[in-house]
Amino acid sequence: MAHPAQRRWYPIPIITALLLVLPIAVLLLSWHSIDREIWQHLWDTQLTRLVGNTLTLVFGVGIGVILLGVSLAWLTSLCEFPGRKWLDWALMLPFAIPAYVLAFVFVGLLDFSGPIQTFMREVLEIKMRMPRVRSTGGIIIVFVLVFYPYVYLLARSAFLSQGKGLMEAARVLGLSPLQAFWRVALPVARPAIGAGLALALMETLADFGAVSVFNFDTFTTAVYKTWYGFYSLSSATQLASLLLLFVALLIFAERKAHGAIRPSNERPRGKALYPLKGLKAGLAFTWCFLVFLCAFILPVIQLIAWFFQRGYQDLDERYWSLISHTLILGASAAAITVTVALLLAFTKRFAGRSWVKALIGFSNLGYAIPGSVLAVAIMLAFTYFDNFLIDTLGWKGQAFLMGSLGALLIAYLIRFIAVAFNPLDASLARIKPSIPEASRSLGVAGFSLFRRIYFPLLLPGVLSASLLVFVDVLKEMPATLIMRPFGWDTLAVRIFEMTSEGEWARASLPALTLVLVGLLPVILLIRRSAKSVGH
Repeated sequence: MAHPAQRRWYPIPIITALLLVLPIAVLLLSWHSIDREIWQHLWDTQLTRLVGNTLTLVFGVGIGVILLGVSLAWLTSLCEFPGRKWLDWALMLPFAIPAYVLAFVFVGLLDFSGPIQTFMREVLEIKMRMPRVRSTGGIIIVFVLVFYPYVYLLARSAFLSQGKGLMEAARVLGLSPLQAFWRVALPVARPAIGAGLALALMETLADFGAVSVFNFDTFTTAVYKTWYGFYSLSSATQLASLLLLFVALLIFAERKAHGAIRPSNERPRGKALYPLKGLKAGLAFTWCFLVFLCAFILPVIQLIAWFFQRGYQDLDERYWSLISHTLILGASAAAITVTVALLLAFTKRFAGRSWVKALIGFSNLGYAIPGSVLAVAIMLAFTYFDNFLIDTLGWKGQAFLMGSLGALLIAYLIRFIAVAFNPLDASLARIKPSIPEASRSLGVAGFSLFRRIYFPLLLPGVLSASLLVFVDVLKEMPATLIMRPFGWDTLAVRIFEMTSEGEWARASLPALTLVLVGLLPVILLIRRSAKSVGH
């Protein structure tokens, strides 16, 4: 039987898990009433295309991020060539660019009226027209360039952690570096690569802004159009539940693949094994630099050019209100999410029964729910609650939860609690039980123990978790776009408005702001990665 001191922690994971159950239950219950006219229209005009586009996107992005992420990780972690040391961390910088920002930059650059094709026609007098950028291939390339760092980071860590022994043994057995990669390094790193692939594909399924820029219809755009085009929240919720089914299948596949092979327990190796010279070194540098150029350097240069061309003119009172709204939402969501995640981490430590750990693990699945799906589900649940207040209890005021900041903050909490929990759980695990026990023997207990012992030791993890949640909230577009209160536009919403009108230059200012803010967690990630491999 659990000790009373353990039982007092139980409500925390139960309530947090119920928060996640709420949108999932709403999605499932939404099928009790079906608008046959809308679904017939969707079936006749869009549904087949939506499924086809979504599957095409998943397969295309999946193949692309594996090719890019694994090849770059192999070159920077096991090979030595000029420029490897700075490319090793530079290839993580595309993490800072939201997908919808890279999407409108690519369209603005490569469209028929863009600077590249204009330069080719007017200066070089080349009449050949480039392939249409707003295409299936175009959106796949954008997603691959934005999301390959998920695979790159995890594959790189896996290759570095394999140690020197495995690869040396392969060489002794007569395998070439390429054969050793295929037969030894890649199979051992497969769970890490699978985890990175799953993250990249979940972000792909969740995206709304980039596919909107490319006019590429997927389930996320269909959810938004069904709600605001047909004014049918229930039909939008039913579409969202189908998207959630894709995500659930993806999580299941990743979990099965993750348990297939156990990673090596050798001591990490920080030194490259294969020195490249001559043509091989040149090709390795060219490949890595070309990816970095397309994924980070060119987009940032174009944003800066657009800023000086037109974007600076939007530095007015409205822009500062966008900044203040964005910062308030980010800071509030970070404070709430980190507080709940910290309570969950302590619950896992002090009341870590198997069912408690299972509930905490379930609570962290919110990150897998696309923002548009979560927003629609919460809005429908809160609509029912507001109607109950008005119809049953005679509530005379305006809607209590619909369109409120509280509803949006709850959506952020559900979606990003895993982002905060993981660094906090890792930080708490590093605190040996003997430290608080010694403090209790000296008479320090209760809140004093937390304030004087736990919090100072947890502060780096708290700051990391807060920063990660803060930046994720700033970049979150679909949930903010759908759930924001009237008048609460943010930088992400401003980008959506400007790109919807083809105003690329005017979208540059909020986009540059998001990129600069997004660099903060990337720098933190790079520093952590360098420490973990002893660079």
